[in-house]
Amino acid sequence: MKYPVIVLNFKCYLEALGENALRLSQMAERVAGETGVEIVVCPSTLDLEMVASKVRVPVFAQHVDPAPPGPYTGSIPAESLKLKGLAGSLLNHSEKRLLLQDISAAVARLRDNSLLSILCTGDQITSMAGAALQPDMIAVEPPELIGTGIAVSKAKPEIVKEAVEKVKKVNDKVHVLCGAGISGPEDVAAALRLGAEGVLLSSAYVKSKNPEKLLRDMAEAV
Repeated sequence: MKYPVIVLNFKCYLEALGENALRLSQMAERVAGETGVEIVVCPSTLDLEMVASKVRVPVFAQHVDPAPPGPYTGSIPAESLKLKGLAGSLLNHSEKRLLLQDISAAVARLRDNSLLSILCTGDQITSMAGAALQPDMIAVEPPELIGTGIAVSKAKPEIVKEAVEKVKKVNDKVHVLCGAGISGPEDVAAALRLGAEGVLLSSAYVKSKNPEKLLRDMAEAV
C-alpha cells in the first residue's frame, strides 16, 4: 500500500450496487493509473467478488467478522475475503460498530491472512486506543459529520491533528486517515496538511454527478 491513499466506501447506496459498483471501481482504476495515487474501493459484500476480479486497484470489504470459518451463520470470515482476492477490510465503521474484543480479534484474523485493516474511530481517544490493537490504518471519522459534506479536516481540524499525534505515540507504524464530510480536493489537501496520510469518503463520490472528475481532482490534490 502506498501513501497518501484515497479510500472510497461505496456503502450500500443504490448508485453503487451491481454494475454501478464496477463502473465506479473502473473509474477509480483509471484515475489511479493516470495520477499514480493509491486508491482503494470498498464495494458492498455481494459485489466484492465481481469487482475484485475485474479491477487492479485494491479492493476492501466494508466489514469482516472476528469468527474463523465454521458454524457461524451469516458471518464474513477473513478467509473468505482472501479467497476472493481482496486486499483487506474496513472495521468498526460508525454504521457497523464492533465491541473492542471483536475489533482486536478481527484485526488479528486479517493480519493472519495477510490482509490489511482500516479501523474506523470517532475521536482522538478512541484512535489512541485503536492504535494499540495494531491495525494497518486508522480512519478518524467523527460520526456527527459523516454524510454532511462538512469536512472534519476543516470543521474540526484539531481532532485530526491530535489523533495523528496520539496514534503515533502509541504505534508509529499505524497510518492515520481522515474521514467524515470529505467532499472535494480542498478537503483532501487540508487533511494532508494536518498530518493525515489519506482520506476516507463515501457519498461525495458515489452520489456525484461526475465522480471521475471529482476523484481526479482529489488525486491531483494529493
